Amino acid sequence: MIRDQAQIAFLRAVNVGGTGKLAMSDFQRICVEAGFAQVKTYIASGNVCFTSRWSCDQSREAIEDGLFKLTGHNIRCFVYSLEELNEIIDNNPFAAFPGNQTVAILLQEQAMPDALNNLKAHSTEQLQIGSRCIYVYYPDGMGKSRLVVPAAQTGSARNFNTLLKMRELAQHLAV
Repeated sequence: MIRDQAQIAFLRAVNVGGTGKLAMSDFQRICVEAGFAQVKTYIASGNVCFTSRWSCDQSREAIEDGLFKLTGHNIRCFVYSLEELNEIIDNNPFAAFPGNQTVAILLQEQAMPDALNNLKAHSTEQLQIGSRCIYVYYPDGMGKSRLVVPAAQTGSARNFNTLLKMRELAQHLAV
């Protein structure tokens, strides 16, 4: 165990497009039962921040185990320390653009250099590999895009409005 640290978790494919239904009260309860403190969820798409004495990998395993026990499904979870989330936000190459048009596809590990090969329906979007994420700018909006990023199949996308809000919530946790 390590000393208490702020951590932020993002679930993949929860409450998006009618799939993966999960009440945020259940998600919060799973986190509390895992031993996390100061648990705060944000919107219904599987975002939570908390304090933990565990490593991010241990926290991820605890959340995924709790979700499996509740739902019977393997739900991927991406856990970052506040420092890691700051790095993703601070290194956003598209920070000058609106937060709802700029996305980080969150990954468990560093994206491979060829992660941007074989893009499908690539049009006006701009992409760049980051640390444990792929940055995407959708100038025409995400809803109109037909872009397919194969590496995203194992990740979870969050727009920068959500990432900034999660950072703000995590910064206010007492550690």
